[in-house]
Amino acid sequence: MSRPVIAVTMGDPCGIGPEIIARSLADESVWESSVPVIVGDGAVMARAVALTGVDMPIIPVQPDTWPGAGCARGVYLLQTGSLDAVDMQYGQPTLATGRAVHDYITTAAHLCLSGSVAAMATAPISKEVLNRAGYHYPGHTELLAELTGTEEFVMMLAGDKLRVTLVTIHEALAAVPSLITVEKVLATIRITHKDIARYFKRDPKIAVLSLNPHCGEGGLFGSEEAAIILPAIEKARALGIDAHGPLSADTLFHFAAQGDYDAVVCMYHDQGLIPLKLLHFDDGVNITLGLPLIRTSVDHGTAYGIAGRGCASAASMTAAINVAARMAASTSVIGD
Repeated sequence: MSRPVIAVTMGDPCGIGPEIIARSLADESVWESSVPVIVGDGAVMARAVALTGVDMPIIPVQPDTWPGAGCARGVYLLQTGSLDAVDMQYGQPTLATGRAVHDYITTAAHLCLSGSVAAMATAPISKEVLNRAGYHYPGHTELLAELTGTEEFVMMLAGDKLRVTLVTIHEALAAVPSLITVEKVLATIRITHKDIARYFKRDPKIAVLSLNPHCGEGGLFGSEEAAIILPAIEKARALGIDAHGPLSADTLFHFAAQGDYDAVVCMYHDQGLIPLKLLHFDDGVNITLGLPLIRTSVDHGTAYGIAGRGCASAASMTAAINVAARMAASTSVIGD
C-alpha cells in the first residue's frame, strides 16, 4: 500500500514547531507511514534543520510535483509566504507571523479538501497571536470548522492507552453546567462513535462521564446526570451506539486505560486532559473529529521559552504525523 501524503503545517515560526518537525523527519516511523510535505516558510525550516542537525536537503515542491512513495528523504516544502528576519525571532511573534500561521492552516485545509493530500498534521500555534493578527478563533479546531462548513465537531486527545473527547472545550469552568445539554452530549457521543468506528475500531465501546462527583450522588451533588447526561446516553443507545454511563470520572479512567473502553466522552476540558496527559504527556495527539478532512495536531503549545534551544521533544509531532497517516490508510479498510 502506498504511503499517504500528509501536509504538515509549520506552526508558529517563533516557537518550537519548525524544530520538532525537523526532528520528526529524522524519525524512521514517519517515512514508513507517510510522505510528509511541510507547509510553511523555507527560511524558517532551513534554520530549524541547521539547529537540529537533521541531515536532509530542503526540496521545494508544488501539488503537481509531490514526492512519490519511493522518494528520497528530504524536507519537502510547499512555500507559503515569506517572512522577514524581524518576524523570525524566537519567542517574539509578530502580526506577520500570525498571518503566516493562518495561511499555513488554510493552505493545508484546501489541499485536503481538494484531495491533493490525504490528511494534515499541525504544529503548535499561539491563539493569542492568531487573534491579534485579525483571525478571531479560539484555535485550529474552530478555524477548520468554519473553513469546511462544519457545524458539529469534537476535540479528541489520544494516545495508545486512552482516547478522550470533550463536550465543552475551552470554556470557563463556571460556565460548563449551563453549556451541557442533551443535544450537545448526544452529538459528542455520536461524532465520537462515528469517527472512532471509521478510523480506529469497528463498533467501539464508549464511556460517558458524569459532571458531578459520584454521578451526582442521587441528586445530592447535582441533577445534570439524571436530567441531561443519562437521556443523551439513552438516545445514543437507541441509535445503536454502545454507550455506557453516566460513569464517575474518579474511577472510570482506571478501566479505560486498561482497554475496557475505546473512548471516553468527558464533560469539560480538564476532566479529560488531566488523565490523558498523565499517560501521554509526550506522545498525546489532538484529533479533530467531525470534519470532512483528517486533522491531527500536537498536544502542546508553542513553548516560546525553549524555542531555538534545540531541546524540544518531537514525540507528539511524530505521533501526530503517524496517526494522520494511519487514519488516512484506515478509511479504505474500516471507513465508509
